[in-house]
Amino acid sequence: MTDATVGELSEAAVLRAILARFAPSHALIGPGDDAAVLAAPGGRIVATVDTLVHGPDFRLAWSTGYDLGWKAAAVNLADVAAMGARPTALLVALAMPDSTRLSFVTAIADGLRAGCEALAPGCAVEGGDLTVSDTLTVAVTALGVLGRAAPVTRAGARARDVVAIAGDIGRAAMGLQVLFDRFRDAAGTPIAVRPDELTADEASAVDAQLRPRPPIALGETAARAGATAMMDVSDGLALDASRLADASGVTIDLRAATLGADPQRALAGGEDHALLATFPADTAVPGGFRPIGTVGARGTVPLTVDAVPYTGRGGWDPYQDWDAARG
Repeated sequence: MTDATVGELSEAAVLRAILARFAPSHALIGPGDDAAVLAAPGGRIVATVDTLVHGPDFRLAWSTGYDLGWKAAAVNLADVAAMGARPTALLVALAMPDSTRLSFVTAIADGLRAGCEALAPGCAVEGGDLTVSDTLTVAVTALGVLGRAAPVTRAGARARDVVAIAGDIGRAAMGLQVLFDRFRDAAGTPIAVRPDELTADEASAVDAQLRPRPPIALGETAARAGATAMMDVSDGLALDASRLADASGVTIDLRAATLGADPQRALAGGEDHALLATFPADTAVPGGFRPIGTVGARGTVPLTVDAVPYTGRGGWDPYQDWDAARG
């Protein structure tokens, strides 16, 4: 098949090309009908949705279609895992300019499939929608099932709990900084990444930004271990820890020495999609998680670092930060 644009093909032709990239469906009824039918052990479904929009969420100069598909899977799988659930299905809607090449669309499908296979084996794309738009947009709904444990929310942290994290913090922010510092022209417009100009550490950080690898399986592990609260760290540890503290009516105190070589980047950066959880003080923190702080009774601020109120940059807020990041 020649690499036609989506505007030169029918919706059915584009859909056939996408579905050909996926493994056979695990659903009772998979792609092709008006809706998928999924088996739900225990009858409890966890559902979430996230949208990636060209501009605030990714730049085509920096992301391949495969990168975009992988990241769209990862960010949604992490939200399901943060509830203590096992991801089972993704529903993907693509809104694309009609000049989009079919090869780019099938690369998105390849990235979605690979992300599911690597991060949440057994989870697959089970349906979605295609439409035309001036702005490339990927919207994903993720579904998951709960085991015997209750869902883990943001609101259950208690004084004396241990605060722990699983996954990287700060690496994706480093990668984004490399992209903004090194791969924009004089006018600030993003330009293609030149891998041969990156050190090994920089390349690893850029990969963490474009293809995050959240520890999805550890969401269920945390739930079984008795986690009292949990959330996906998508917008920066400081901002998301403050959100968890506010929801639970507590104060969280983080220890700077546990946050790596660059604590400020770990606090303010985002998009690693680590899992932040709290565990009872008399419960062993499960493998894969590392303690980074403690929970205290609610004070005057939701977050402290080494017992000092945190006043640094809080993290990513698209309504406040997009204008500053535009370029």
